[in-house]
Amino acid sequence: MTSQLEIRPVRAEDKPVWEKLWTDYLVFYKSELPQSVYDATFARLLTDELYDPHGLIAWQGDTAIGLTHFMRQRHCWRPEDVIYLQDLYVNPEVRGTGAGRALIQAVYDAGDAMGCPTVYWMTENDNHTAMKLYDRMAKQTKFIKYQR
Repeated sequence: MTSQLEIRPVRAEDKPVWEKLWTDYLVFYKSELPQSVYDATFARLLTDELYDPHGLIAWQGDTAIGLTHFMRQRHCWRPEDVIYLQDLYVNPEVRGTGAGRALIQAVYDAGDAMGCPTVYWMTENDNHTAMKLYDRMAKQTKFIKYQR
């Protein structure tokens, strides 16, 4: 793929694209999620509430190649807001092209814009990949191993 990589927020018309990427994510990580949970989460992605999830899609031209969603939350024991990077997926066919890093950087940038200096990563089972990315991009990141 030679088209430039672009990271864009989720829009209502992106629902079929998000659902395809989300399904690929769940298959890749051998996870299951009821459709009702998916639908409720997607609906919340489209709101502008402070603590609702935010979704980003990585595009290579007209092709969606990855997604992430994250949430701004009050830290559980300190009086500050933090970003929780909850899910990250890049199509395995385009891994190594920088799409994952670009999605994570977009989450960091959103956190900076929201005044949240710390990003906590909550990953599925692919902790090896997450740790490699973490090692490269660790300046304002905390890593949390998270299993569904």
